[in-house]
Amino acid sequence: MTKTVNHWIGGKTVEGTSGQFGPVTDPATGAVTTQVALASVEEVDAAVAAAKAAYATWGTSSLAQRTTVLFRYRALLDAHRDDIAALITAEHGKVHSDALGEVARGLEIVELACGITTQLKGELSTQVSNRVDVSSIRQSLGVVAGITPFNFPAMVPMWMFPLAIACGNTFVLKPSEKDPSAANLLAELASEAGLPDGVLNVLHGDKIAVDGLLNHPDVAAVSFVGSTPIARYIHATASANGKRVQALGGAKNHMLVLPDADLDAAADAAVSAAYGSAGERCMAISAVVAVGAIGDELVAKIRERAEKITIGPGNDPASEMGPLITAAHRDKVASYVTGAAAQGAEVVLDGTGHTVEGFEDGHWIGLSLLDKVSTDSDAYKDEIFGPVLCVLRVDTYEDGVALMNASPFGNGTAIFTRDGGAARRFQLEVEAGMVGVNVPIPVPVGYHSFGGWKDSLFGDHHIYGNDGVHFYTRGKVVTTRWPDPADAPAGVDLGFPRNH
Repeated sequence: MTKTVNHWIGGKTVEGTSGQFGPVTDPATGAVTTQVALASVEEVDAAVAAAKAAYATWGTSSLAQRTTVLFRYRALLDAHRDDIAALITAEHGKVHSDALGEVARGLEIVELACGITTQLKGELSTQVSNRVDVSSIRQSLGVVAGITPFNFPAMVPMWMFPLAIACGNTFVLKPSEKDPSAANLLAELASEAGLPDGVLNVLHGDKIAVDGLLNHPDVAAVSFVGSTPIARYIHATASANGKRVQALGGAKNHMLVLPDADLDAAADAAVSAAYGSAGERCMAISAVVAVGAIGDELVAKIRERAEKITIGPGNDPASEMGPLITAAHRDKVASYVTGAAAQGAEVVLDGTGHTVEGFEDGHWIGLSLLDKVSTDSDAYKDEIFGPVLCVLRVDTYEDGVALMNASPFGNGTAIFTRDGGAARRFQLEVEAGMVGVNVPIPVPVGYHSFGGWKDSLFGDHHIYGNDGVHFYTRGKVVTTRWPDPADAPAGVDLGFPRNH
């Protein structure tokens, strides 16, 4: 009998009642190992109702109570790193070491949430007028929702709900239906840590569940990470319903390599950033922009390294790169490589025919490297989300920055150079939300915020860090006068209140 992943609502497993299920495959074998319950509108209502009921007490709970739970939660997550990573590998396919890295980056936000007491401190101004004080405080929103992607089934949820609940909100998480099990384990461990029932709920589903959350009157805010078309839809729909929204979209991250760069370091970085997690990262480097005469040497160094990468099942310690999430996605990624030559690119490496012995039905694809790619080709314009690296050639630094800034995306970017002046100029001139200087994947640490520009972000707030705290709270200003017992009655004054 096929295992079923059910919802987690009100502090317990709740079996799906819609009668609709989605398949969950092992990407290394192609076999369906699990089915996941897909929520109906009624089940969306039940999850939100549980969160709303829990908010009545969690929203007024003390900071000490919240942080006590979060510290316990951090310890449990640390103890269960391997268990969480194993679920990620089984359903996403990424290698175990990469899955462990994902858990570690998620833990950074849990640790940030443990210190929420300082993040929620307000401000006070005394004696702004005669015996008048003004204070600014931040308060929770209520029920908030998170809709997360398949490529980081543990990390991205942990970018959202720990801060949200630390701020006093309750949370409904709708993870990807492609790899749902990690989310349930995260919720179970939170319950074990002492999180009250209903504060964190996991609702599995597809578009019905998403639309149910976007349209639900009791959901105050929605966080999303995924593709740009869906991010735009999430933002438009939730905003139209009066909700606060942070919707992180897709990317086409460029790496500018100047002639003075250490080409060995640049090639190492390009291979790591382009092919890690099989390219299924919104912060993957998918376009290398080579400046001047270094292009041929840089491409040769990238090819030399890429040809040595070992591809295999994620649970094999020898594997450096695993399969793609689904066969359909594998075929779509392959189509960009098979059509590249016709659009003017030089196919240096073609990974479309790759298979792994003993796992022939897995969702395999090898590493592909396309050189002399034009900006009007499909391989350049689209977010491929697979192990395909495009190399573009430009004559000058100025040409490279202009090319990069012409992209509709503005998520992450990097420059490789030994010239501090060029690097400083780049970080000011490039139109992207996250910049790396000799760092290929500039994902900020937990106490700085993550987010892009242009079509990579819809909404005013980046995720986690200070922006995350501000997103999950709203400001209130309180003006107070306590008259002294010796004061004479002030009398009626219809004029504008005076501060002098």
